Amino acid sequence: APAPAEPEATPHEPDPFQAPTGTTPTDAAPPAAPTSPRAPAGLTPAPWPRPPRTRVIAVANQKGGCAKTTSAVNLAAALAEAGLTVLVLDLDPQGNASSALGVPHHVGVPSLYDVVVDRRPLTETITECPDVPGLLAAPATIDLAGADLELITEVNREQRLREPLEEFLGTRTGPDRIDYVLIDCPPSLSLLTVNAFTAAGEVLIPVQCEYYALEGLSQLLGHIDLVRGHLNPQLRISSLLLTMYDSRTRLSSQVADEVRAHFPDRVAATVIPRSVRISEAPSHGQTVLTYDPTSVGAIRYREAAHELTTRLTDV
Repeated sequence: APAPAEPEATPHEPDPFQAPTGTTPTDAAPPAAPTSPRAPAGLTPAPWPRPPRTRVIAVANQKGGCAKTTSAVNLAAALAEAGLTVLVLDLDPQGNASSALGVPHHVGVPSLYDVVVDRRPLTETITECPDVPGLLAAPATIDLAGADLELITEVNREQRLREPLEEFLGTRTGPDRIDYVLIDCPPSLSLLTVNAFTAAGEVLIPVQCEYYALEGLSQLLGHIDLVRGHLNPQLRISSLLLTMYDSRTRLSSQVADEVRAHFPDRVAATVIPRSVRISEAPSHGQTVLTYDPTSVGAIRYREAAHELTTRLTDV
């Protein structure tokens, strides 16, 4: 007797966050990202729009380990790779953003400490990043760790970053205009963070897809509300970027769903996965976009950067 026919497979809807069969979640290839004139060979160039004015974005979350600095430097690199002019202000005394961008930040180097404490012009601290054309950085040194105490008795101490930044941006007009300024804030709600919020027009919050990330989010939002009410009425939360997403765990999906439920119009569509390449890049003094341009982490950060230039221009 002939063998019975196998039942026809029922099509199902694929999980957009689930890694394809036969690959690991961190190395699965996502859809092709928007690319740029400075993108590596093999990626199709596509122009990215310049904003009508300089956008100053504070990248902040008082919780450590949420990919705050990683997101700041990789978004900046992706924007610069797209032909935009980007300035990164490393306001974190640890100086990790400076390290990732290959910018010297040892003791004695002109840094943001000299700007916010000694009132030196910002232009004296800015240097070009060696690996990414169009990307500038003002480094942090360990001296910034004591800046809060040194500024506590100063008049107008919340404006010590805003004033030199506005002065510098006023000198960059026309084709030389800075398109984006990304401020890497310390992992705390300190006076340095208040200075960043006062200088910025937007806040981008990286949110790690872990339970503890949600506990500190309400405190951060309250802090932003205080700054908006007393120091910077124009400050807005432009985006929450979900980071370190692990498709193998149900918790990541639950956290992502909860954040989207609370902020339906502010959560970026792009999700940054856990990735070995993203973790390795800083140890080589690079962003993941220069360390491994075709890796899943580099592609996702390009997507997130492109989304920043298009979806969030209403802030």
